[in-house]
Amino acid sequence: MAGPGSSAVFTIRPGTDPQAPTVAPAGRTKAARAAALAVAECARRAGLPPCGGELRLAGDIPAGLGMGSSTSDVIAAVRAVADAYGTRLPAGAVARIAARAAGPACDPLVPDGRPVLFAQREGRVLEVLGTALPPLLVVGCDLGGGAPADTLALPVREAGEADVRAWERLRALLRRAVAAQDARLLGAVATAGARRGERVLGHPEFEALAAVARRVGAVGVQIAHSGAVAGVLFDAGRAAALGLPYQVRGCLDALEAHGIPAARIFTTPGVRARACASFSPSHPAAELLWTSSPRSRQAART
Repeated sequence: MAGPGSSAVFTIRPGTDPQAPTVAPAGRTKAARAAALAVAECARRAGLPPCGGELRLAGDIPAGLGMGSSTSDVIAAVRAVADAYGTRLPAGAVARIAARAAGPACDPLVPDGRPVLFAQREGRVLEVLGTALPPLLVVGCDLGGGAPADTLALPVREAGEADVRAWERLRALLRRAVAAQDARLLGAVATAGARRGERVLGHPEFEALAAVARRVGAVGVQIAHSGAVAGVLFDAGRAAALGLPYQVRGCLDALEAHGIPAARIFTTPGVRARACASFSPSHPAAELLWTSSPRSRQAART
C-alpha cells in the first residue's frame, strides 16, 4: 500500500552505551532494540567502535490494526543506523535484525515487492512465489470498530498435520495463481486462508464481509494476521476493469449498511485503471481509488 510509513533518524553519540540508545517517542522498545542490534552489526562492518545514540521516529501507520506499524519502525531504525555509520546493510541482514527485534514475528516489508513466502520469526525468504501479484484492487476496511488488538494476547493454536496439509494445498494454489496472474484463484486462496485465521481472530463481522464480497462480484477477502484490518479483493485486470467502479461503489454501500467502515482503496503495483477514471463516488474512502505506486510495499522510509 502506498502512503503510510515510518521514518527514522539516528544520531551517533560517542561515549554512550551502544546497547541503550535513547528513542523518541518513548515506548518504542522494538525500534530501540533494533537500533542497538544494528549498531553492533554496522560498527563491525564499518570497522568502527560501537557507540550509542539518539533515535527519533515519525510515522503515520495506525498501531495495533495489523498494518505492520512496529515492523516499519524497526526497519526504518535499522536503515537509519546503517546510514549514520556510512554503510548499507543487505536486505537479508535487515530482515534478520528486524525479526530479532520485533519479538514473535515481523512483517515481510524488507523484500523487494515480489510475493514471497516469508519466515517471519527468522527474517528470511523461504520462497519467491513469482514476479508480481495478479492485478487486484483492494477495498480496505476495519473490523471490530477499528479497535487496536494486542497480538501477543491472541490465543495460540497449535497446527496439526491436517492444518499443515491444508496450508500446503493453499500454497500450491497460490503459486499457480501468481504464475498465471489469476486474480480469481488468488482471491479464493486468500479467502480460505482468512477463514482459517478466523479460528483464532474470531471477528464477528467476518461472515458479513464474505457475503458482501460474494454479492458484489469480488474475487475474495483477506484479513490481517492480527488486528482489525481486512480487505475485499477485486480483479483489476483489463477485461474486468470496465465494470469495476460500479462493483466498488456497491461494495462501499454494502459495507456501510453492515456497519463496516471502509478505510482505504488501493491496488497491487502496476495496475492502471484509467478506463474507470470518470467514476467519482462520494464515499470518502474513494478519493484514493485510482492511486497506486510501483513500490506499494515500501512501508519503512528513512
